[in-house]
Amino acid sequence: MPELTTRRRLDQPRRPNRFSINIDPDFFGKFSERLARGLGTGRYLFWQTVIVIVWIAINVFAVALRWDPYPFILLNLAFSTQAAYAAPLILLAQNRQDDRDRVSLDEDRNRAAQTKADTEYLAREIASLRIAVGEVATRDYLRNELDKLREDLNTKPRKSKNRVEKVTDKVAEKVDGNVAEQVVEQSN
Repeated sequence: MPELTTRRRLDQPRRPNRFSINIDPDFFGKFSERLARGLGTGRYLFWQTVIVIVWIAINVFAVALRWDPYPFILLNLAFSTQAAYAAPLILLAQNRQDDRDRVSLDEDRNRAAQTKADTEYLAREIASLRIAVGEVATRDYLRNELDKLREDLNTKPRKSKNRVEKVTDKVAEKVDGNVAEQVVEQSN
């Protein structure tokens, strides 16, 4: 069995022996979009109408310059050729626009999904904060409790003096005692 040479490998495609034209699809697509954009303008329609009117006028009224007699077969051929080239180019431009729209739609859909996920996360966080705040003493609750304690302190008689009052009473007794002793000594 003969061995395969390095020039004929079965796992790689053969190189074409013919002449091939490499066309940049992006450049051709941009060209078709510019052409489709131009064919869809009022300016193009105006100038095409002017050319058709001049063509017909010359071929009807100028007998010496007549190159396309009445059925205007040459004009018809020009329109057919224009339509034959314009239609595929317009379709190519529309396909490119559809591709861009599809990518934009996918990006919008992803952005909407991310926004929804963020919103749901924030809603859960807010709910957990509400639950946590429900367990914490609020300002109104503390104010009510302090008001109740103040009322209780004002209405109930004091059973024992606080430390400051006890110290104040002792100082007053000593001062009173010292004053009394001084008075007794002075009177003697």
